[in-house]
Amino acid sequence: MATSDQKKEACFYQEWMTLQEQELSELNQVIALNANGCATSAELSKLIEKIMNNFQDYIQKRSLMARAYVSPYFAPTWCTSLERSVLWIGGCRPSSYIRLIYALCGLEIESQFAEFLRGARIGNLGDLSARQISMVDHLQGNTISEERKLSTRLAGLQEDVLDHPLAAIAVKSGSQFNGSSGNVDEVLDKHGLAMAGILEEADRLRLNTLRELVRILDPPQAVNFLAAGKKLRLCVQDWGKKRDLDHGSN
Repeated sequence: MATSDQKKEACFYQEWMTLQEQELSELNQVIALNANGCATSAELSKLIEKIMNNFQDYIQKRSLMARAYVSPYFAPTWCTSLERSVLWIGGCRPSSYIRLIYALCGLEIESQFAEFLRGARIGNLGDLSARQISMVDHLQGNTISEERKLSTRLAGLQEDVLDHPLAAIAVKSGSQFNGSSGNVDEVLDKHGLAMAGILEEADRLRLNTLRELVRILDPPQAVNFLAAGKKLRLCVQDWGKKRDLDHGSN
């Protein structure tokens, strides 16, 4: 990947994380207004839709960039080591959104989010109705099923490219290895397009899962959920930076 491309990807990611900070600030402001009875349901819904549209715009732009060279998105150098260690197909698992809902509602007492959320449990997320909980449970089942399908397809792509075309090319090359093989480039380009397709599908699942969750929640619940999610995401980045600094990682 060319240096200019690396800088472009890093800048794109940093712009996205900066937007997360801005959106968290907006969410916190509207949560405070709502607590004082100064925010309408329409105002909350407008902010929620703005955030969802920003997410959709982000994955659309990322998809175009990934089609040019997808490999870095599966182990992005612009992320911290901690962030890379928890990635699932270039991002978070869509089912983690649902686990966050459960944690915020107190439905997962032993959740790994519990300590972090001790100071973040505000608003109405503890008041989910039985109908809402049933809908979230149903969404969780469907989401985990889709995650497994994508994980299986990704594993198949990884196995196929290593076990067949590349292995055959390496064997035929004998002891005179030439890293600039036209056949290798052709195979890897085809593999890259398939990987980019998987990334796009994973991003769509992330977006669709998030959209369905904010549809299930009422506006006050949704803004609290989105605020907690963004706070957690930004904390993971900060924790990762600190750990990389402590351990001398790049």
